[in-house]
Amino acid sequence: MSGEARTGGTPGHDGGQGGGRGGSGGPDRRDAHGRERGAARARGAGQRSEAAPSQRAKGADPARNVAFDVLQEVATSDAYANLVLPPLLRSRGIRGRDAAFATELAYGTLRLRGRYDAIIAQCVDRPLDQVDPNVLDLLRLGAHQLLGMRVAQHAAVSETVGLARARAGAGSAQFVNAVLRKISRSTLEEWLEAITLDAPDDVTRLATTQSHPVWIARAMREALVGTGRSADDLAELLEADNTAPRVTLVARPGLVSRERLAGEVTHDVRGDATTTPGRWTPTALVLSGSDPAAIPAVRYGAAGVQDEGSQLVTLAFAGTPTLPATSDAAAGDRSDGAANPDERWLDLCAGPGGKAALLASLAGEQGARIVANEVAPHRARLVEQALAAVPADAVERVQVGDGRQVGVEEPGAYDRVLVDAPCTGLGALRRRPESRWRRTPGDIATLTTLQRELLGSALDAVRPGGVVGYVTCSPHLAETQLVVKDVLAGRDDVEVLDAAAAVRQVAGDDIPLADRTDVQLWPHVHGTDAMHLTLLRRRA
Repeated sequence: MSGEARTGGTPGHDGGQGGGRGGSGGPDRRDAHGRERGAARARGAGQRSEAAPSQRAKGADPARNVAFDVLQEVATSDAYANLVLPPLLRSRGIRGRDAAFATELAYGTLRLRGRYDAIIAQCVDRPLDQVDPNVLDLLRLGAHQLLGMRVAQHAAVSETVGLARARAGAGSAQFVNAVLRKISRSTLEEWLEAITLDAPDDVTRLATTQSHPVWIARAMREALVGTGRSADDLAELLEADNTAPRVTLVARPGLVSRERLAGEVTHDVRGDATTTPGRWTPTALVLSGSDPAAIPAVRYGAAGVQDEGSQLVTLAFAGTPTLPATSDAAAGDRSDGAANPDERWLDLCAGPGGKAALLASLAGEQGARIVANEVAPHRARLVEQALAAVPADAVERVQVGDGRQVGVEEPGAYDRVLVDAPCTGLGALRRRPESRWRRTPGDIATLTTLQRELLGSALDAVRPGGVVGYVTCSPHLAETQLVVKDVLAGRDDVEVLDAAAAVRQVAGDDIPLADRTDVQLWPHVHGTDAMHLTLLRRRA
């Protein structure tokens, strides 16, 4: 058995005694018929399920099994839930309402893990790191059903106990039953009050109730203030991180129109699928009620799944004009010697290929061509797949290489360079909820060193008069403003462009942006991932 129910009471209730662990020296564990009993029942302290024996779940339904398997993959294989869950659902034939239930159960449990761990910690008599990890995942799944979903208490408990019996054994199932019954005796509001009684400050309190590591909550508060918003936005931002994002499609220009894509969803996809146009870009289409993989345009690459914030910063970058080169030499190592070329683009960190595909489709419309660079071979293959539907003359090549070396190897060779820099991903926590539990403050120093090197390489690779876009899916000031500031401090050949104006050219004047030249998008303001965009130009 992996732990015991705490004998202390739950908020507003008297405590019940939980299940115990077996061991020598305890009471006789055989009943009057000679059958061995569990240790807890032998001493008369066990918790029985409220359901009759014939009604107790012997196993678990497929949706709960899938959710548990997702948590296992995330924990043991460092996998991402959004990559693990869809193929599991397809392989097991789980569709419709059951698929929606499994999705909410898996993602919701991952998002709110910190909150549930704080609650579970008040119901067991040992530190959570001494509870078997599998059992802890079962408790988290049960807690989410009890406190975060519209699941009847008896079903949440009995089905999770059945899952525990099938996947962790009878002893663990008794323990899960005891803890979940204790959790069920208090409302979510009572639990949130209980787990923050000793919070030293408001940020810690919000981090606990909204299920974020405290260091991330503090970094988010600093980013809000540092980008012109109020610190009071923090509660709304953290809540937005815990809201399931909408599935957003991108209609890649020249390959499929947004109207045609919507028509494909309506006519070619079974079920109650609906679409609505995106809020900020002419390429975005919000999808509900369907698996994107079932849409023909997505299958053959004319469309894809891409957050609207990602689309917006890509379109703003691509729409920023270059300036004429002052001489043939200023055009770099170009064979045509054109005075104002805008026909050779570079995606410096292209994997897995979403922005590269959108850029390539735009390049194809404008007579330009793109080079997609990616350091990891397996991600380069994903880029090739993403570019499959793009006309061949719009893609010069997909290459595997270190982006930090491109500026040395090809100085001044490109008219525009996009740096979609590797980052902490703190801007996409609603989409990749497990990231908040994997990242540490120590990651920042490593990543910002890489980001500075990549941005410097991009500025060397672009010709004078050309444009560089620096993008991160993180609002952390160290990964955004400070990286740009550090790189520009060592150069006198770069000017900062008005990224806010470029974004408004795409989204319209109504988009709420701070009075700054760079742009920071926010989930609670724009309904997008927290994308950052800085636009730079090599002086001609």
